Amino acid sequence: MMKIYINGDFITLENDDIEAILIENDKIIKTGSKDEVMKLADTNTEIIDLNGNTLMPAFIDAHSHIFALAKSLMQISIDGLTSIEEIKNCLGEYKKENRTNEWIIVNGYDNNILKNRQHITKNELDEIFPDTPVIIENKSRHNGVVNSKALEMLGITKTTANPEGGRIFYDTGLLEENAFIDSLKKIPLPKMEEIINAFKEAQEIYASHGITMAQEGVITNDLAKIFKLLANNNEIFLDIVAYMDYKNMDEIKKEYSEYINKYKNKFKIGGIKIFLDGSPQAKTAWLREAYANEPEYYGYRIMKDEDVEEILEKAKESKLQILAHCNGDKAAEQYINAVKKVSNLKRPVMIHAQLLGLDQLEDVKKYNIIPSFFISHIYYFGDIHIKNLCIKRAEHISPAGSSLKQNILFTFHQDTPVIEPDMFETIWCAVNRTTKEGEILGDNEKISVLEAIKAVTINAAYQYGEEEIKGSIKAGKKANFIIIDKNPLKINENEIRNIKILETIKDGKPIYKREL
Repeated sequence: MMKIYINGDFITLENDDIEAILIENDKIIKTGSKDEVMKLADTNTEIIDLNGNTLMPAFIDAHSHIFALAKSLMQISIDGLTSIEEIKNCLGEYKKENRTNEWIIVNGYDNNILKNRQHITKNELDEIFPDTPVIIENKSRHNGVVNSKALEMLGITKTTANPEGGRIFYDTGLLEENAFIDSLKKIPLPKMEEIINAFKEAQEIYASHGITMAQEGVITNDLAKIFKLLANNNEIFLDIVAYMDYKNMDEIKKEYSEYINKYKNKFKIGGIKIFLDGSPQAKTAWLREAYANEPEYYGYRIMKDEDVEEILEKAKESKLQILAHCNGDKAAEQYINAVKKVSNLKRPVMIHAQLLGLDQLEDVKKYNIIPSFFISHIYYFGDIHIKNLCIKRAEHISPAGSSLKQNILFTFHQDTPVIEPDMFETIWCAVNRTTKEGEILGDNEKISVLEAIKAVTINAAYQYGEEEIKGSIKAGKKANFIIIDKNPLKINENEIRNIKILETIKDGKPIYKREL
């Protein structure tokens, strides 16, 4: 069936000025003036009046963890609680209403907003849950706190050695990086029916933010099985691209070969994910210069140089894309050096790239590395970065402006479930670079609204190797777009985050409509 959209603003990202769009089924057939497009209509064509609203390309998620969002919907949230007493009261109320000896997983925790930024401890959790295993996940997803029962069930004792790329603080129950991430993998998953319902809700959240293509940032063997089941049961309605945990990639490649680099029921495996450091707000990002007020502490690495190079060689051999989590500039240096040694990689991506040094941009450009900036860090964690790094380094967090000046293609992401997959808020952050406390963090790193839009549409399509079919409005491309109530190119830049998504269209069909 054919549809024609008229009477609105159109942002195509194709350097053209149009008045109408014709689509048929899942493809864009024609763009142009209203008269020339309407000439192609027949008696069955549906004419859609935009009523002055704006139509633009749908958003593409350059990096997140959609399954982790689904899991979070099945957990206890303490998001926004600002004291340990509030957290204890919340968990105490939960215990009264939910008697269970099974694992209790809590998300939304942020020690940076607690008094003195001190973590809750295992002893405080033991007061509420002496016999039930509890794990509290930091919003950064790079550390967490567990109680004594959880330590017992995880097999962690006072003499357990720190894993490579992680630390265990047994006396307090704090687990950092690999110590925490590996512990999460040992916790049993919910029932499949619960997973299906939560995953549907997670996709709806992405669609409500105008996203038609999402990412699962890292899959293990167990998660690969779940995605195969979801795909086979047609439970996936977004396009989802997953990246294999390098520790499991050989088994996943062998068992799920039908998904490697090609969609099957809207799901595909696009490459390999590696972690090279932690996060700056958790003070585990690996830096070239020590953290403020800690002259001997630089964060720490996750992988050895030779292991990184080996994984890149495997990616090259298998024609798989590599995504490397690099927050600190030392981690960025390690990745850049590995990419230099292993040439002709398939569009290598540097995830987060928070403290990517301005002196490192020349090599990023030379070796075709795509930085994907978590630009919303400026608003959510910018004030913490100033404390942890001092203003001189913090103002160049996510250096989009400097990258643009060197003609480096970059993308933006939200690392959901760290924050909501709110693309207009991300665009607002890139354009205004304002922290929660109202400080402008890096005026020279601001970019235009148009360039920020590109980072979450056509540039993101390029990151995935799908720029020929997605990311802009052009004849022959997929009919993936959104209808919004204001044109972001015509309003005050401070109002961008308030734009409302009225409808999200994927493959020519609405997958979200805003309730009036």
